Amino acid sequence: MSATIHRLGSERPPSLEPMLELVAPDMNLVNAVILDRMQSDIPLIPELAGHLIAGGGKRMRPMLTLASARLLGYSGARHHKLAAAVEFIHTATLLHDDVVDSSDLRRGRRTANIIWGNPASVLVGDFLFSRSFELMVEDGSLKVLKILSNASAVIAEGEVNQLTATRRIDLGEERYLEIIGAKTAALFAAACRIAAVVAERPEADELALDAYGRNLGIAFQLVDDAIDYVSDAGTMGKDAGDDFREGKMTLPVILAYARGSDSERVFWQEAVSGRRAADTDFAEAVRLIRATRAVDDTLARARHYGQRAIDAIGGFPNGAAKDAMVEAVEFAVARAY
Repeated sequence: MSATIHRLGSERPPSLEPMLELVAPDMNLVNAVILDRMQSDIPLIPELAGHLIAGGGKRMRPMLTLASARLLGYSGARHHKLAAAVEFIHTATLLHDDVVDSSDLRRGRRTANIIWGNPASVLVGDFLFSRSFELMVEDGSLKVLKILSNASAVIAEGEVNQLTATRRIDLGEERYLEIIGAKTAALFAAACRIAAVVAERPEADELALDAYGRNLGIAFQLVDDAIDYVSDAGTMGKDAGDDFREGKMTLPVILAYARGSDSERVFWQEAVSGRRAADTDFAEAVRLIRATRAVDDTLARARHYGQRAIDAIGGFPNGAAKDAMVEAVEFAVARAY
């Protein structure tokens, strides 16, 4: 197959619009499945699920399923239900995450657990997980079921890994990458890979799309973790400093701690343990992270993984789908600028 080498850093600001336009007709059908399958005779279920699903998210993960199918020239309809299953898995994990993290904001709106309480959020998350597996079973492919069920298990493992790593100042970069590779990148990878299964393409194409999604997911999370220290709630959809106050050892903190003086390392030890969580402490954390170039280097790593994602689909034919998928990577990295 012919290949074009793409590089991050073009002059025009990257946008998600090409991908949105590419998948728009398919996404309308996916949204119809989502709306239908989140219904229940128990009114609280569609009310709570709808609050999050309609909360302004870009549907990045199901879009990746649809774009990957388009990249492969797939003309069937199986990917619509499977993209909806991917979105249900993602939404369920968000509901559970917000309970675990005691989050107040999600995409700039109050979280479901704040409005309806933790028990309702957990149970509706369970409902959406169940709906996702119904959609997988209806598709009838054991391979698809294996890919998505494995991703669901890996996500849960990643969340537990992160939970046990919370407030651990000794967390290193290797374990951090292991955590985000599981809790974020696994679903990106699976969302892309299943398109090759429904299109009945060889395993090499599956693995290429898996690598694209996995590296994009890591880049995406690296940027998220960086902008927690350089952005605000209006930009991020969550309160700036949430990760800091929750004692999460994200890469900016790992790098700043490793590069800090003895007194700065004492500050980080106290902050991560929860003893320094005031607004003035967060301001000091931001100062130290900037002084040690921790955000710059976190974003440099994001660009590295973004380039790996782009390279992974280099062997597929050129066209609108490939261009949109490349620009989606560039957009994911550029969100911090």
